[in-house]
Amino acid sequence: MQFSSDILEINAEQEVDRICKRLREILSKQLKRRGLVVALSGGIDSSVTTGLAIKAIGKERVQLLLMPERHSSDDTLDLSRSVADHFEASSIHEDISGILEAVGFYRRYDDAVRMAIPEYGQDWKSKIVIPNVMQKRGFNLFSIVAETPGGEIIQKRLPLKAYLEIVAATNFKQRTRKMLEYYHADRLNYAVTGTPNRLEYDQGFFVKLGDGAADVKPIAHLYKTQVYQLAEHLGI
Repeated sequence: MQFSSDILEINAEQEVDRICKRLREILSKQLKRRGLVVALSGGIDSSVTTGLAIKAIGKERVQLLLMPERHSSDDTLDLSRSVADHFEASSIHEDISGILEAVGFYRRYDDAVRMAIPEYGQDWKSKIVIPNVMQKRGFNLFSIVAETPGGEIIQKRLPLKAYLEIVAATNFKQRTRKMLEYYHADRLNYAVTGTPNRLEYDQGFFVKLGDGAADVKPIAHLYKTQVYQLAEHLGI
């Protein structure tokens, strides 16, 4: 077979039916749990996972968790709620800012950013970026892009120590969310549903004991392109 993008084409209807059947089997025979908990971010992976869970066992046995925090983008909660409303499913809003404050996440994150941008302040916004591989040759070095409250953009290369400390601090978010997922799963006698796709698992692009931890992972075998095919079939 000649290699092309067509190799990623799947029969979405059959794949959805197969995943749903397997979810029901795992839930009843292996995990012996009553339902599923899904952490809903508003992104395509968690939205498709939500759709699969609801199609497999019904919205009455799926508990959605919306867990934004101080650094979340403004539309995160709106997108999550729109998915929950679309499926008419129960959702719980857990703002994790207080927990992150208690473990010192915001202080640790700000201190790490100041290694590259000393003037970085509490009300600033920032993110880690890498150069566009199509526009630059050679080594790809991480940089931090910060925005002041007045809208000024500052970009500086990240020293290794600063990069590692930012990543280590940011991982608090995923591990905090997973802690809450298992709290709700335990109180309801439900199972925790993972949302990473195959590309994330192949590259290890998940947080150990964070979003990589779950009782069942419905889309871990699907590439992102295939996840979008399921989304179209599920009406997401």
